[in-house]
Amino acid sequence: MKLSRRFATAARFGALFAAGAALSACDGDGSLSHRSLSPIPAETLAQMERVGVTKEAPTLIRAYKKEAEFEVWKQRPDGRYALLKTFPMCRWSGQLGPKTREGDRQVPEGFYSISPGQLNPNSAYYLSFNVGYPNAYDRAWGHTGGTIMVHGACSSAGCFSMTDQQIAEIYAIARTSLNAGQNAVQMQSYPFRMTAENLARHRLDPNIAFWKQLKEGSDHFEVTKQEPKVAVCGRRYVFDAISADGRSLDPNAACPSLREDAEVKAQVAEKEARDNARIAELAASGVKPVRLVYQDGGQHPEFTGRIAEVSRPETLTPPAEIALEEKAKPAAKLTKLAGKTPAAVAAKAGAVPAAAQQSAAAATAHGVEAAKMTALAPETSVSPANVSPANSMRGWFGLHKEADAQPPVEAPVVAPAAAAGVPTPQPPIRPTAHNTRAPAKKQKPDVQASLKDAAAE
Repeated sequence: MKLSRRFATAARFGALFAAGAALSACDGDGSLSHRSLSPIPAETLAQMERVGVTKEAPTLIRAYKKEAEFEVWKQRPDGRYALLKTFPMCRWSGQLGPKTREGDRQVPEGFYSISPGQLNPNSAYYLSFNVGYPNAYDRAWGHTGGTIMVHGACSSAGCFSMTDQQIAEIYAIARTSLNAGQNAVQMQSYPFRMTAENLARHRLDPNIAFWKQLKEGSDHFEVTKQEPKVAVCGRRYVFDAISADGRSLDPNAACPSLREDAEVKAQVAEKEARDNARIAELAASGVKPVRLVYQDGGQHPEFTGRIAEVSRPETLTPPAEIALEEKAKPAAKLTKLAGKTPAAVAAKAGAVPAAAQQSAAAATAHGVEAAKMTALAPETSVSPANVSPANSMRGWFGLHKEADAQPPVEAPVVAPAAAAGVPTPQPPIRPTAHNTRAPAKKQKPDVQASLKDAAAE
């Protein structure tokens, strides 16, 4: 028995390398890269022991573009995931928002799956693995492009780029879990952390309807600390749900009746209601809605000024904040908002556990006060293309309808340097005794051009 298991593991390991070598992006010379066999660092193994996980336990990844952070989670024996380590991201490109077409330099947003065959040990970018874009949701919307990677070299044209040392560690963690039997590593990619504070600031962004879907998946993970089961129907994400008749869900067909865990559904609804109340409170306190416009993505502040080998350093400037105008809702709509308290929303979701009922009751008093304020549910006074009224604040207070969902809006190109058609950068030149280069001088963002582009949309 032990011998057969060893043969099975060896076969799986060999197939992993053979499939990885065939990847077209970040390709190399086709020879086996010994760097892909690097062990997990000793200090990370010690951290696993402190967290209460093993190196063979399943892995889950969460990435955040705005904060430029990359989280690695590991599953505990009870099935719940624990945060193992947060890596600062060395480079990401494009704007906040999903990837929609080949060559748009966008880092994708959504829920992706990394199988053993997607690891690439022969990457020209040190090491890499394919995140699985486009997924079923992307294909349902006709999004194009592919071979989006997590890799080293701090160079991005639509990829999640880390340092070589970081990708070696992340690769080793994922490789170990996959070799131990995990079918695929789930990767959750977000525009930013799904907090009430971030959502309040971005509440009028054209992508808000899409981001609400991502938040729902994030909420499922936050309340259960278990990997959400992700599916697509009606060209939208659904989480921890199956068809009531047992049939497979069709990404392009309308969602059928779904069967969900009542307790998880109630917990997610309760969290959503609390977050909605907080978003309303922040809006009432004067937090203005904005849209962030980057020259071409960003990087974690930890790397500012100290990484010479980075793609397009002249574009690494703080994003321009484009203020979005809004107006108060009519009194009739405000009356409806007053009834959308956390307790009401949670109760509508189904049976609520006793502990959840107590928490919801405490949040209700806070939510009622928040809903009385006229600025809690602003409505945009501008109408960008592809933005329905559902993309205004009414969606955050239970007034969003399924039919209002719109396709994600393509990210704007706001500077000539970020224009489509820019060739994918090659691996950076490594400094040696005979080859050095100073970091390119950073340029100030063309804020006036960004404002004109935003006004023209």
